[in-house]
Parts: sequence; C-alpha cells; structure tokens
Amino acid sequence: MNSFATRFASGTVSDFASKFSIDRLRNEGASLQARFANIRPPQDFFDLKRVSKPQGWGDAQSRINYNLGHFSTNYAILFALLSVYSLLTNLLLLFVIIFVAASMLFISYLGGEDLNLGFTRLTTSQLYTGLLVIAVPLGFFASPFSTVLWLIGASGVTILGHASLMEKPIESAFEETV
Repeated sequence: MNSFATRFASGTVSDFASKFSIDRLRNEGASLQARFANIRPPQDFFDLKRVSKPQGWGDAQSRINYNLGHFSTNYAILFALLSVYSLLTNLLLLFVIIFVAASMLFISYLGGEDLNLGFTRLTTSQLYTGLLVIAVPLGFFASPFSTVLWLIGASGVTILGHASLMEKPIESAFEETV
C-alpha cells in the first residue's frame, strides 16, 4: 500500500502536467483571446463627450440594449474587478472559500482511503462531516449573502448607469438592423 505522501506527490505532478499540456493551453488561450478581442479601448469606454442624460425611458432602454452588447467584455471585466474587491474587503469570506476548496482538494487526494494520523483514523465521510461542521458556521459568519447582494447592487448600478448614460455612436444610426 502506498503512503499518502507518495500518492499525493505523484497525483499532483500528473494532474499538473495534464492541466498544462500544450494542446489544452492553446485551446484555452484561443478562447480567451477571442473573448478579449472584443474589449473596447479605455478612450471609447470612458468617452466623456458621449455622456448625456437620456431623453426618456425609451432612449435609456435603447442605449442600454446597444451598450450592453457593445461593451460586454468591458462590463465582464468590471464585474470581475468588483468581485475581487468584495472578496478583498471581506477577508473572512475569502478565507472560508479557500479553506473549503483546499479541504475538498485534500480529501479528494485521499482517493477514498482513510486518513491515518498515527493516533487516530478518519474516514472520508468523517472528514467531509468535519469540514461541514467547521465551514457552515464560518460561512454564515462571513456574511456571503450581504456580499452577493452588494455585488449585484454595485455592478448593476455601475453597469446599467454607464450603459444608460453613454450615447450610441453616430455610426450606429446608419447601421442596418437585421
């Protein structure tokens, strides 16, 4: 029977090698490159000359529909930055997320076998139960619901506010809608 350390080391190396194969990196790089090809330059995204109050709800809705498609990658980056900010300002929630992910990764590396600590043996179900007993109270104490609600509100106000205040470019008036 192999010891946990040798299984952990060999599993880590083979998993690492499979996750970073050249073909996989090329495929992932191509999809990311295609996604980030739609980033609008900061001069276009922060063009203060195009900022104005919409004439009414119809104009605001038209601007939002156009700008959500036009600046979709910029808005996704903005949402990601707000998500990182919310995790950095709620360090307990960040700790709980990292703790749960690392614990589940550790338990999965056991491969269903018991963890032998020398003075006691813990089964996989006992490890998952212990993780649940520790993570749920810590998770509630970290207030993930208020963080998610803040993230929804902050990103909604920022993204919808930007989309409704930015006028469509003049070229869009001459484009043919299909």
